[in-house]
Amino acid sequence: MESEDHLPSDDGDTAAASPSPGRSVCHAGCGRPSRVCLCPYLPSSPLPTSTTVVVLHHPHALRRNPLSTLPLLARCLANLHLVPGRRLAPSSTPALLPPPSPSPSAPVLFLYPSPAASDLAAWCRATPLAARARPTLLLLDGTWRQAKEMRAACEPFLASLGAVPVALLVDGEVDGDSMFESELVVKKEPRKGCLSTMEAVARALRMLEPEEGKGEEVEEALVGVVRAMVAFQMEHVRHLTVAPRVKMRKKKELKREEAQRNAEAELM
Repeated sequence: MESEDHLPSDDGDTAAASPSPGRSVCHAGCGRPSRVCLCPYLPSSPLPTSTTVVVLHHPHALRRNPLSTLPLLARCLANLHLVPGRRLAPSSTPALLPPPSPSPSAPVLFLYPSPAASDLAAWCRATPLAARARPTLLLLDGTWRQAKEMRAACEPFLASLGAVPVALLVDGEVDGDSMFESELVVKKEPRKGCLSTMEAVARALRMLEPEEGKGEEVEEALVGVVRAMVAFQMEHVRHLTVAPRVKMRKKKELKREEAQRNAEAELM
């Protein structure tokens, strides 16, 4: 899922990912400008997975976010389906999702950070391999504000599927990293643990793939693409004359520190 701040969801450089007329572009491969081509980092062919990955992406996710990792993700995974729209419905995804009564070995998992979501790692440990041999992983792609609206619109359909809400660990009390603090972050994320769509899929597949070693192989391939994309973005930023933005402090964090100082002053 992509961060709401469109600084430079997901991954690359604005000038690089949105080529101007006359600029050499890798049309046959990654679709990026030739000078920041990521083809050497992509798998030679899309990787097969037992997990079916379905990404509902906001209509503006690709058009207005030239740094989206979705086009690259589509070149990395064979069992991936991108669905444009603001909500999931039977009419929009007839062949992608299981029927309302899914097979015991094909659970539907909805990956989104929420209070109701179970930690994906804990869910995998508690669920026998036979009961999750062919899972379907659903994700939303857009800004965080868009994703929140999309989740609300999808709730009736998700309930009809019996989708299990799961999440990767997110620290709601700590600000997310920026590209200056992590080699896997191109855009500033709102919370520690919030990831780009491509990295979220990579981390999830590492845990979900039933074949030994397959999940780690897929994760390594996807993360390698993200890492290369971040490296190109950092190289672009280094040549800018504008200084990097200062990491903003949240009001509640400042208030907490002020209250602590006041309490210490009263004890003196």
